[in-house]
Amino acid sequence: MKSRRVVVTGTGVISCVGNSVEEFWDALVNGRCGLDRVTRFDPAEYRTQVAGEVKNFDVTKYMSPKEAKRLDLFCQYAMAATMDALAEAGLPVNFADSKVDGDRVGVIVSSGIGGLATLSEQHQILLNRGPGKISPFLIPMMISDIASGNISILTGARGPNLGLVTACATGCHSIGEGYWQIVRDDADMVIAGGAESPVVPLGFAGFCAMKAMSQRNDDPKHASRPFDADRDGFVMSEGAGVLILEELEHAKRRGAEILAEVIGYGATGDAYHITSPEPEGNGMARAIRMALRHAELPAEALDYINAHGTSTQLNDKFETMAIKQALGDHAYKVAISSTKGTTGHGLGAAGGLESVACIKAIRTGVVPPTINYVTPDPLCDLDITPNTAREQKIEVAMNINLGFGGHNGALIFKKFE
Repeated sequence: MKSRRVVVTGTGVISCVGNSVEEFWDALVNGRCGLDRVTRFDPAEYRTQVAGEVKNFDVTKYMSPKEAKRLDLFCQYAMAATMDALAEAGLPVNFADSKVDGDRVGVIVSSGIGGLATLSEQHQILLNRGPGKISPFLIPMMISDIASGNISILTGARGPNLGLVTACATGCHSIGEGYWQIVRDDADMVIAGGAESPVVPLGFAGFCAMKAMSQRNDDPKHASRPFDADRDGFVMSEGAGVLILEELEHAKRRGAEILAEVIGYGATGDAYHITSPEPEGNGMARAIRMALRHAELPAEALDYINAHGTSTQLNDKFETMAIKQALGDHAYKVAISSTKGTTGHGLGAAGGLESVACIKAIRTGVVPPTINYVTPDPLCDLDITPNTAREQKIEVAMNINLGFGGHNGALIFKKFE
């Protein structure tokens, strides 16, 4: 089953800390936080008033204003990150301009929420002006699968085309399922990742009602503090992270630079609660063990884990327990960090963004820090690389994500050799 090896040949990022992989990685390593007071709307009446908004995003670098007007912002981010990833992979935007067979290229670039801004805006039009004024683009702009659909049309990718929705595990699962498409010989290349743009009043109000987000409104830069004893919730963020996954021999034939290899993927369900992870982290522990089994690696082979680390009381505690359960004694030896102190929580985009972080960690030999760590939590007692980046050899890195509904995902990347 695993005779077909899967490698990464391109990466693309749109984020609150930069709209390129280079800017994104520089911010992570240096702990340069992208969180601030919300500017998209007046947040004064909201319990939480901070977020990680994408800044200086120029959509006209990627498409015409007319085309952009017909796309929700999450889809604009997805397509921009895809085009940048294709460029890094040495591929044209449309495969008709290359020797790549579009029939053998899949797309799984997904969103946990989809076009929430479009839905909110059009609902107001319905209430204020009636059904006759609703845009005919409402549905194709709103639906969560439309990023994959538009990327397929843009590139001429006619292979497996999916939009997965597993909340905050969406990006992770999209890359994992893309990996299996190639292993199964259903595709030679898959464009995979996640995108999200939830910083709108409706999304904010919903998460505020759940009391899930940080209320450090007077100190946005320190609001997201993964694994810290004084953490008080996550900080919503947005953006996109996209990988070009490719079968090894296919990549070699076209002379592509190989950034890393994908060697394992695990996905499980908690069957426990709509928002809380399973107590003791059993579901995530099983996903980690599954990924290690497919990678044919012992726990001791892991050098770095990019943790989900949302800065909520329940996630960080149960995730720590899951890592201990899955890795045993090695849990205390592996380098771990949550980059959400810097970026906030990108929801469905998180797995894409954090997979890029894993690949950069492998290539640079640097563990990005968990910033804003001040007060140790005895229940989160692993090596989370507090506040300062660390240089070390990283051969194998794992990204883990959890999502509301009990979704767990784990991806393992390896230095290519």
